[in-house]
Amino acid sequence: MKQAVMVAPGKIVFNEVEKPAPNADEVILQTQRIGVCGSDIHVYHGLHPYTGYPVVQGHEVGGVVAAVGANVTHVKAGDKITFMPQVTCGECYPCKHGMYHICESLKVMGFQTGGAAQEYFALPADNVLKLPDSMSVDEAAMIEPIAVTVHALERGGGAAGKRVIVLGAGAIGNLTAQVAKASGAKAVMITDVSDYKLAKARECGIEYTVNAASENLGEAIARDFGPDKADLILECVGVEATMTDAVQYARKGSTIVVVGVFGKKPQVDLGLVQDRELTLTGTLMYQRGDYERAIGLVASGKMHLDAMITHRFPFDQYLDAYHTIEAVRGDYLKVMIEL
Repeated sequence: MKQAVMVAPGKIVFNEVEKPAPNADEVILQTQRIGVCGSDIHVYHGLHPYTGYPVVQGHEVGGVVAAVGANVTHVKAGDKITFMPQVTCGECYPCKHGMYHICESLKVMGFQTGGAAQEYFALPADNVLKLPDSMSVDEAAMIEPIAVTVHALERGGGAAGKRVIVLGAGAIGNLTAQVAKASGAKAVMITDVSDYKLAKARECGIEYTVNAASENLGEAIARDFGPDKADLILECVGVEATMTDAVQYARKGSTIVVVGVFGKKPQVDLGLVQDRELTLTGTLMYQRGDYERAIGLVASGKMHLDAMITHRFPFDQYLDAYHTIEAVRGDYLKVMIEL
């Protein structure tokens, strides 16, 4: 079978390797879709601080079961599935206290250990989630990033009945806004400096959009949300400017969730955090319950995912996906690799 290996930043080679057979507690996934995410792009550029080379990428994945081991009962050959890409130790304090997603020795498939960028992929059965037959493989590959946003919103106390601002309209920001709306938010605003991404957000059902490069965010919040401003703000970019906006425009006593991955350490006005009694919360990954919630949201028809898939590439043109991402200069949301 074919396996795509990033052997160095910007270089992918295809190897012929033996098709895996399951052990008693494994599932063999036939990979059909792989989503490219921002962290994958960092690996492509050699900027991911926790990933070495060579590495087999692929953690946002949809496909079907090709085979199961003798002890596996919750899925069978032919079932549509996705998987949680976490590898945890089970022994550290977080693991023993229900926080395995922030395991002290956490590894993520596609980064610190092999991913699903291959025709068949052997997985621990415990990481595998069965999907409804009605779900497309495109939707299956979107469950992982949706689970990221489900967990992020829960870290902020949930979105139901709240006015929510999402800073950043990339794929994660767009999904965060969609999940907030689908979860019963009173109102959802999304910001960006890209008219393309803001138009995509509107296409996905987000009513309030603000181009922070041409409109004052404070004035926009006052206009659309009124004097009570936002209850919950989620930073989904990972740069100092949006973190500054989050703190500056937060209402006293409100909550900010840090979703974006920061390449450079930002300066944060902790004086304002203290003075306004803001709650500043981090979020990393997800747990099984977040995946199950994400699956339920997609199955209910409350998510607008088709509009988010802006580019597609066959497996043997994997590297072209990265070249295109560079060429379009931000005018994309979700790039899919098809097998």
